[in-house]
Amino acid sequence: MIHGDSAFDSDVLVVGAGVVGLATGYAFSQAGFKVIVIEKGPRIGEGISSRNSEVIHAGLYYPTDSLKARLCVEGRRLLYPFLQAHGVPFNKCGKLVVANGANEISALERIYEQAKTNGVEGVQWLKRAHVCELEPLLRCDVALYSTESGVFDSHGYMLALQGEIERSGGLVVCNSTFDRAIKLEGGGWQVFIADSGEVTIKSRLLITAAGLDAQNVAARIEGFPAKLIPGGYLGKGVYFRYNGRPPFSRLVYPTPIAGALGTHYRVDLSGRAILGPDLDFVASVDYSVDAGRAKNFLLDVRRYWPSLETVSLTPDYSGIRPKLHGPGEPQPDFEIMGPDRHGLDGLAALFGIESPGLTSSIAIGRYVRDLLQA
Repeated sequence: MIHGDSAFDSDVLVVGAGVVGLATGYAFSQAGFKVIVIEKGPRIGEGISSRNSEVIHAGLYYPTDSLKARLCVEGRRLLYPFLQAHGVPFNKCGKLVVANGANEISALERIYEQAKTNGVEGVQWLKRAHVCELEPLLRCDVALYSTESGVFDSHGYMLALQGEIERSGGLVVCNSTFDRAIKLEGGGWQVFIADSGEVTIKSRLLITAAGLDAQNVAARIEGFPAKLIPGGYLGKGVYFRYNGRPPFSRLVYPTPIAGALGTHYRVDLSGRAILGPDLDFVASVDYSVDAGRAKNFLLDVRRYWPSLETVSLTPDYSGIRPKLHGPGEPQPDFEIMGPDRHGLDGLAALFGIESPGLTSSIAIGRYVRDLLQA
């Protein structure tokens, strides 16, 4: 254990107080390290972490031996007990992934085999009659039923992570924008806070979990190889609220589309039925919702919910995902770089932590801790 050196302000400095940054700080704090998490915004988790579906994924889809497959399954197994222990609301409602037609059925068969390969518990193959018993208004030829999927209060979860960090003597400091970091002789990092005059933080370890700013932050770290910074893309997804009584009690997903899991249905913890997100690559961060996109939602969702009416949809909110791929390109794995990749001791840099990053967050934190051999 490396804590306790008075030459340093912290053992671990985490850039970004979204869910992944907080979960990483939590992982280190539970091992007895002094942690500081800095956040450029006025509050924790106001970026990617507050603009998602709040879905707990079982780990069905992700390629064999990928970080997404491993960390999603491990993270989900850790997440439910954490939520229960901290009184964070959740609903383990289950999920139906539906297929209509031969092509979708073939795709669903591949997902079923992948789920088994990934070691996902509670996955069942259901024929139409069984699906109709569960959700009478749902149309499909076959479906996968994932009993381990659910929804939860992501902000309550982040507050619980923050509380654990602070209970262990750590700090979560908002309104503190990362400016740059330089290596210290003898090891460690000096991090400069933007627009703060002479305020710096000296830390043994530095971890960047900056979401949409991940590439910009890495470029401001002394010695970080520019060629290793992956290209970044903004994947915007919008959500629409259904104004009627929720027709389904479970999550409903189509077979995945290129680069995303498809426009899905959920009932949030307040009892509202929400559809989305779709996927649109954009040039800048803009959280407005174009009401005209409801037409595309209808085309997608009516494949499994044919009675959905246009007038029943209201624009709700949107989110931006930190993509590492462009339109039409295959979706890559999480990018978590340690010293073995970039050659800088005491540094871990995270890129492209989108879905299933929320579900995977506790496992990601532990992975980063192990990566730095702490």
